[in-house]
This record gives sequence, C-alpha cells and structure tokens, in this order.
Amino acid sequence: MHWCVIPAAGSGRRAGGERPKQYQDLLGRPLLLWTLEALAAHPSVAGLMVVLAPGDPFWPGLAHCLGKPVHTTAGGAERAHSVLNGLRALPASVAPRDWVLVHDAARPCLRLDELSRLVELGTRHPVGALLAQPMSDTVKRADANAQVEATVARENLWRAQTPQLFRRGELTEAMDVMLSIGSLPTDEANSLEMLGKNALLVEGSTENLKVTSALDLAVAAAILAGRGQYGS
Repeated sequence: MHWCVIPAAGSGRRAGGERPKQYQDLLGRPLLLWTLEALAAHPSVAGLMVVLAPGDPFWPGLAHCLGKPVHTTAGGAERAHSVLNGLRALPASVAPRDWVLVHDAARPCLRLDELSRLVELGTRHPVGALLAQPMSDTVKRADANAQVEATVARENLWRAQTPQLFRRGELTEAMDVMLSIGSLPTDEANSLEMLGKNALLVEGSTENLKVTSALDLAVAAAILAGRGQYGS
C-alpha cells in the first residue's frame, strides 16, 4: 500500500479564472477532487497527503476520499519545496523504504490501468519509475531570437508525467540535498538523477494531461465525460 503526495499549493494563473486551477469547475466539481479520486480509487493507495497553500480558503476540508484518509500540510515557495514538505509530513507508519507516489494536482484524468502499470514496474526497479510519453512531434531548438537553431533527434526523448514512484527516504534525501544547494529540481525524478540514480520510464497516455490553460480544462472535461464514469 502506498501513500500519495499531491502538491496543490500553486496559484495556477495560466488557467485563468478567479480560483487557482486546482479548484476550477470540472464537470460540476473542483478539478482537485477528480485528481484525488483518481488516486484513491486504486487498491494499492493507502492515503493522500495534499500539500496546500498556507491559509488556502478553497480547500473543502476533506478527511477521507473514497474511504482513504486525506491529510494536509502547508506548501513552500516552489513545487519542489511543497513536495518535500509533503514527504516529511507523511505518517510515521510510512517507512523510509516504503514506496510513495507524487502526483500533480492538475492531472485529473489518470487511468487506473496506468497507475497499476506504474506500481507493478516501478516497485521492481531499484530506483523507481514515472509515467511518461515518447515524443512524437518534431522537436526544434531555438536561439535567443526564436529562430530555429537545430532539429533535435526525438528517438530517446520522453515527456515526463506523474505519478512518479520512489522510496520515501531516498526521494526525501535527494530533494533535500538539491534544495539545500540552491538547485531546483524540475520533478522528483530529476532530483534523483542529480545523485546518479536513474528511474524507469513507464509509458503513459495522452489522456493524463496536465491542466495549465482553459483549453486543457475543456479537454479534461471531454475525456472524463467520454468515459461515462470514472476509471472506465
């Protein structure tokens, strides 16, 4: 059984609206609730640690989600600080060698089969794993004037997603080390890479999009509505 850390302390300004994107309406409910249920619906998930902005006025005060315990803690200046706070706030019953998941609050369309595959493959790997997608578009590198400088070979390029699965102790140590030297990891896997530990890439789907704009929100609504019910 695995605990999940969900960083939800960001302002989400790019999505527009009066509320942070994690609280914007998605098919009649806050986006964040869809994300929490996506995780809590999986049988391997033991509980959820939601990392909130200090004094968050929008948090509905959930204590449980689909029968799983929901805990909260305060976030930090950047996403990485919030994830580290969440890792440290996990219950004492979560041992350093236990596997934990970190998932973006703004990814509400995670499928149960994707999470199952991540857990199955990631717990067999010495470091851990993350969902990701192989690049299919042609990739260009630009110069300072937004002119094409080069075309980048895409054969071994992947778009990182979440959840990302690592052992609590190793991930906490890696993120603490990186932040203590002033280096801001772009995701959890990046913090471990900087210490020479390379995670497994587990292929996910385009449905597991991260909502960053109003258009993304509309796409997420179409995906969830098309399923008819969650997890189908």
